[in-house]
Amino acid sequence: MDFARYLPLSQRRPGDEAGVTGDRRAEVAAVVREAHRLIVSSGHGDSEALARRFALDAGLPEKELVPTALEGLQTAAEVIEAGDRQKIAALDRAVRGVLVLSDAVEDPARVAPLTLGAVAMHASATAPFDRRAAISGHTVVAVDGDWRLGQGPELHGTAEGIVRFLLGLSDVPPRSVT
Repeated sequence: MDFARYLPLSQRRPGDEAGVTGDRRAEVAAVVREAHRLIVSSGHGDSEALARRFALDAGLPEKELVPTALEGLQTAAEVIEAGDRQKIAALDRAVRGVLVLSDAVEDPARVAPLTLGAVAMHASATAPFDRRAAISGHTVVAVDGDWRLGQGPELHGTAEGIVRFLLGLSDVPPRSVT
């Protein structure tokens, strides 16, 4: 008897996986460009300080921030996109940085739902214990994104809300729908 056919992964439908990669360069660059957009559109008086703060939060190299931090964000995005492979941890830092920036300028960040899903998946394994425990044994569903993670009864939230909770930027966990 072939027991392997009863394993969950053995019953998966075959599909083209040529585009699947662990390289997050494009997503990190897009988040850095979003930070630049937020700063420019905010009209905040000290855009240089905002840009430097984002760069620090996102873990961007300081050499990219010359001659000015704001111009450096555009340069950093180009260097990231053309440069070395970026891991999910770099994407986590960048998304966290842009969410903190969006709070500072009081303008919502526009981050792709699947980018938020990737960050949520990684954060669900690396978040502090209390955050992981809040979603453990559940399927976390992004109501405004095309992703879900985990197994069990469903907890619902916005993609950004779920990521904010897992990254420790909010104390509002995803909730069950009753």
